[in-house]
Amino acid sequence: MNKITFLIAVLMLVIGIGTGYWLSSTKKPGEPETAKLEQAQPQPLFYRNPMNPEITSPVPAQDYMGMDYLPVYADDQKSEVAGTVKIDPVVVQNMGVRTAIAEKTSISRTIRALGRVGFDEERMARLHPKIEGWIEEMWINKTGQDVAQDDMLLSIYSPKLVSTQQEYLLALNNLEVLKGSPFDEIRQGAQDLVNSSRERLSLLDVPEHQIEELEKTRKIKKQLHIHSPMAGTVIRIGSRQGQFVTPKTELYMMVNLDQVWVYADVYEYELPWVKLGDEVEMTLASVPGKTFKGSLAYIYPYAESKTRTTKVRLVFDNRERLLRPDMFAEVSIQSGRLNNSVVIPAEAVIRSGSHTQVFIVRSPGKFEPRIVKLGLESGGRVAVLEGVQAGDEVVVSAQFLVDSESKLRESASKMMELLKQQENPSADAEQGGQHHD
Repeated sequence: MNKITFLIAVLMLVIGIGTGYWLSSTKKPGEPETAKLEQAQPQPLFYRNPMNPEITSPVPAQDYMGMDYLPVYADDQKSEVAGTVKIDPVVVQNMGVRTAIAEKTSISRTIRALGRVGFDEERMARLHPKIEGWIEEMWINKTGQDVAQDDMLLSIYSPKLVSTQQEYLLALNNLEVLKGSPFDEIRQGAQDLVNSSRERLSLLDVPEHQIEELEKTRKIKKQLHIHSPMAGTVIRIGSRQGQFVTPKTELYMMVNLDQVWVYADVYEYELPWVKLGDEVEMTLASVPGKTFKGSLAYIYPYAESKTRTTKVRLVFDNRERLLRPDMFAEVSIQSGRLNNSVVIPAEAVIRSGSHTQVFIVRSPGKFEPRIVKLGLESGGRVAVLEGVQAGDEVVVSAQFLVDSESKLRESASKMMELLKQQENPSADAEQGGQHHD
């Protein structure tokens, strides 16, 4: 019995020694179990207020609203780009972060000015008689009337016109008598006299239909009909029925209003952007809700002495007759147009110090700062020359909070690098001292 008990005790001792040896071989010497657990679960560097990233705490805490501070780990400080920040999606939503996609489109600088509608000077006509006489009858006797080309305006009695008709009739009769002459010179002379007399009537603005009627009836016309030289609107009448007129008298002033000019004043600092052919938009108080489109046709080569502005001339179509001369209008000149430019909202740009930057969304809750070079800015949009590609998602609101978070992350990252640099030399010195010992 004692022998059996002794054998059992020896067997148990051997088993215990083997188990202890196996356990000691699977564990590194001097490493406690708690250290393994701590190594598996990384510890936060500090805790940050979710509503104000500038407020931090070395231990877990809550803000005045009862929200837990967010832990910040060492892995969060490691980013592909310095200043890249990761924010919890819930916090992103609470911050009101909005984004927009950078798109490739055209952009132009908008120059706003006050414009005044005027007549198209190339479509105006002033009508004067070429003879002296008295106005017998007027068919167009009110300003504002529309006339078509060749419409009869008035008739004039002129003694000179009567004598010129008589000369033409004599020349015709002479040609009838001499057309059978055997001498070519005589026949040609009679024909030349007819041609010159007829030409004189044409130069006196006698209408063609009156000349043809004179040739048929061989009766002198007392009145000369004056026709409209163009289609347009009568804006001034310089004579009335029964008035004696001379070539100095302006009978009518007419203008075609199918196209109008608009004059606008551009300031000196905006003048370098203005170019011929720029697209122009115009609105008027008398035509609410309608935008007129035109073009810039001329830049005057002098400036106004009082306002120090330069006048430009704009051309607009007016076949609907909605634009009336001497109206005031608001003009927007689309100058300096850039095509196929990467455009983002102007509110996405953060201007600080000597550089400008935006934040690019790399993934949900991850924002990367990007230094950009800007171009033309207009209408709440800005062209990006360098730093952003078409399709990139940029932050357009609450970016200043993201920027402060980015700067804190960047500062913490630099501090950790500095601490590592300070720790490494001391470790090297200790290793060197141990080797020396």
